[in-house]
Amino acid sequence: MRVKNQVKLKPKERKELRQLISKGTEKARKITRCRILLMVHKGQTDTRIIKTLEIARNTVRTVRSRYIQDGLEAAINEQPRPGAPNKFTGRQRAKITAIACSKPPEGRSRWTLRLIADKVVELKMADDISHQTVKRILKKTKLGLT
Repeated sequence: MRVKNQVKLKPKERKELRQLISKGTEKARKITRCRILLMVHKGQTDTRIIKTLEIARNTVRTVRSRYIQDGLEAAINEQPRPGAPNKFTGRQRAKITAIACSKPPEGRSRWTLRLIADKVVELKMADDISHQTVKRILKKTKLGLT
């Protein structure tokens, strides 16, 4: 069977990977990536690596290709994840906080999260907003309303 993208680790890299594994202080995913590289270096097949480490085939392929393209650090470390962008600007969050601190609507003794969410929509600050989003915004201000 022909092996694509064969990995040949330098002695210094093998030593570094073994040290990371033996310390045991790194995240499990990082240690698994180190083991993948060491096994690929020894010439183990993908099927053998998958069975031994109980991982997905794509994980082996990804780690190997990252090592070949970008080097050891890129292969064993997490790639940054962008996450979802904030829906509200700092100014909008401040306005939501101001609503929570203002006098409650007539007939109410205090603001509820749902009332604040309704008010935000009423003021056209957003098309829609859940009471849980209001809760997260207010929680960051440490108002104690939630």
